[in-house]
Amino acid sequence: MKPDLLLTNIGQMATLAGYSNTPKKGEALKELTIIENGAIAIKDGIIIDVGRTDEILANITEMPDLPPIEFPGMFAIPGFVDSHTHLTFGGSREKDFSMKLEGKNYLEILEAGGGILNTLKHTRASTKDQLVSNAFSYAESMLSMGTTTIEAKSGYGLNTENELKMLQAVQELGRMIPSGLVSTFLGAHAIPPEFKGRAEDYVDLLINEMIPAVAEKKLAEFCDVFCEKGVFEVEQSRNILYAAKCSGMKLKVHADEIVQLGGAELAAEMGAISADHLLMASDDGLEAMLKAGTIATLLPATAFSLNTNYADARKMIEMGLPVALATDFNPNCANESMFFTIALACYKMKMQPREAISAVTINAAHAIDRADSIGSIEEGKRADILILDCPNPEFLTWRFGVNLVHTVVVNGQLVHTKFGP
Repeated sequence: MKPDLLLTNIGQMATLAGYSNTPKKGEALKELTIIENGAIAIKDGIIIDVGRTDEILANITEMPDLPPIEFPGMFAIPGFVDSHTHLTFGGSREKDFSMKLEGKNYLEILEAGGGILNTLKHTRASTKDQLVSNAFSYAESMLSMGTTTIEAKSGYGLNTENELKMLQAVQELGRMIPSGLVSTFLGAHAIPPEFKGRAEDYVDLLINEMIPAVAEKKLAEFCDVFCEKGVFEVEQSRNILYAAKCSGMKLKVHADEIVQLGGAELAAEMGAISADHLLMASDDGLEAMLKAGTIATLLPATAFSLNTNYADARKMIEMGLPVALATDFNPNCANESMFFTIALACYKMKMQPREAISAVTINAAHAIDRADSIGSIEEGKRADILILDCPNPEFLTWRFGVNLVHTVVVNGQLVHTKFGP
């Protein structure tokens, strides 16, 4: 065995092995499968051997051309998987934040030209190249903080031309960065101003024109819907999701973020791979998700940015629901850091550090249907690996608000490293 890259003498290595077929639930979330003084052998972008350093070195028949890289006293985990982002959009919303601090609510900000209408205007006015450039800077920042796979939604074009433009920007970005990108169509994000008072007409446009166009061009793997009172009601969301499913897309749902509408129940009914937000989800909805195998993707930075209550992660974990975490990076929640997300999950949602690590790696991989290839450090998986400048899992939340990344490996390539103590 001659690897291309050999990482050795890693102080602790959390492999999260054994959950590629089924996401982690309950007590299993705390089990990281830690190897002391670990090593990882990589060839052609794939992990070919994992274990203790002495065991791996004994299996090597020929050393790689690049000398082995040692990481004593450090902590290795799979690359972060951010399974819910709005990566691509035009403009920014820092003025909204100033208005929030002045006490203005969402509707007042909207009336002043802020909010989603501001992003809609700038996204429609942006060229595809401008969208790619903006998204590149965000994705590069995420990568420097350990995110090696990013789900990226559309949803700020809200007409056929501009939704396709956003998805094409994601596609082009995927050819420019080492991070893996997963594309999601979110045309059902809001009712655009030209359809004000005509929500059903916009739903018809989504079903009869936008979804077929996205499917024909193979621009999105998933379809998402913002199922919320005053946005897309349950029946409208069901019809949109059904059309997307018939077109070959897998499903996600923005569910029960603001009011208890039944989004969790709908996600379960439609076989969605994940239901996201869930701040107001009913017990019946969570039970339905549990029976359907739908993953609960929680977004604590959104609650932080809106200054609202947080999702009840402890209840979901204790009932056996698989939980993932994501940044929800978007113009209203410009959170690019999984470290911040983990800290919020632990401090505000009472998750344990080891549970949070499972939620941003293997469970997040399940939430984008990628657990067969990413999310854990196992033979046969893509070599997406983080070496963190910390000694153990609990250190991540003790030293919160800090980028602890020492080295990032994506698809077997060193894309970021300090190369020093």
